[in-house]
Amino acid sequence: MIGDGWDGEPSVRPGAYEGGGATAPRRVAVVTGSRADFGLLRSVMAAVENHPRLDLMVIASGSHLIPPAETFRDVKRAFAVADSVPMQRSGPATRMDDAESTGRGIARFARSFAGLKPDWVVVLGDRIEAFAAAAAASIGGLAVAHLHGGDRAEGIADEAMRQAITKLAHLHLPATEQSAERLRRMGERPEHVVVVGSPAVDDLAGFVPLADADWDGLGQPRAVVLLHPIGRHAEEEEAAAGAVLEGAASVGPVLALAPNHDPGRAGIERAIALAAERGAVTQSGHLERSRFVGLLRRLSSNRGVLVGNSSAGLIEAACLGVPAVNVGSRQAGRERAGNVLDVERESADAVAAAVRRAVAMNLAGMPHPYGDGRAGERAAAALAAVDPHGARLLRKHCAY
Repeated sequence: MIGDGWDGEPSVRPGAYEGGGATAPRRVAVVTGSRADFGLLRSVMAAVENHPRLDLMVIASGSHLIPPAETFRDVKRAFAVADSVPMQRSGPATRMDDAESTGRGIARFARSFAGLKPDWVVVLGDRIEAFAAAAAASIGGLAVAHLHGGDRAEGIADEAMRQAITKLAHLHLPATEQSAERLRRMGERPEHVVVVGSPAVDDLAGFVPLADADWDGLGQPRAVVLLHPIGRHAEEEEAAAGAVLEGAASVGPVLALAPNHDPGRAGIERAIALAAERGAVTQSGHLERSRFVGLLRRLSSNRGVLVGNSSAGLIEAACLGVPAVNVGSRQAGRERAGNVLDVERESADAVAAAVRRAVAMNLAGMPHPYGDGRAGERAAAALAAVDPHGARLLRKHCAY
């Protein structure tokens, strides 16, 4: 279970790791590649920065550097940035474009790590930025720590990327016991798997519901749509998004948030723009973490619903008591709490039926599997306790 035997330090077997007696702080490079993973990684970065035995180095990459949003600025406002690693280019992208971006990322991360000389490289999740950083570090002989490994989520190529990162990583910091068991069954050494919880939970208590002025500025939504592409042609993504927006509107005003920078994004953006032109939705670009969590808190108090295919519907929304209508296959296999209603396909009628059921749900006291809000603290403690240069850690070995 999360937190068992911790008291600020991970409960590892005596002699499980070599070394650990060095007095110099360990240099920890934390890689963030998007607005989504930065929201989760902030608590980990803060815990590393505040730990006396660790030295934080933040590397910004991926969609942080793509105009017009350039969420790189959000990262810089919160932490000193040691380096930036450009990968994707602005404009519509295909999956082959992502493959080329990954190659560029591996080469550029290798140069960054050669200069920064980190003891640990920390990545989260399943995106190509995390894979590129993990590949460069692992091949280059550096210790890799992976957060949110062992999860299941279909995405575009998310499941394959996440499990590939697992095999590149040396220390695993999963969010749930179910994910940890999956890692052990993949052949990872049990002593290198430490359940910390999801860092997405860590900062939730610090954010208040949106104030009336902000709420009014976003159209006082009853439904918030956060829909990401799943690798289809832009025309297919546009049709799917149009159906989801139409179905969500059955319960009242809709706020549509911008999708992430994956292939097919342009189609979803077109659907949102057309709906906004007709006055059917209010649209918004990037929301900083504080405003996004504040939006979810306001939805919870106003009996609203989060609609789409974001992990936020399964993690943050579950923790905050927000009903979520999860559409399609992107989150297939991910652990769910009782706040989630699944809709198999992007049908306006099916989404409408689900959102009407969702807003009638009573989620008071609902449990969730994602931890107690101390994931960043536990991750930092593990990075301080485990020797990143130990031969047993760095020599990957199937445990069965």
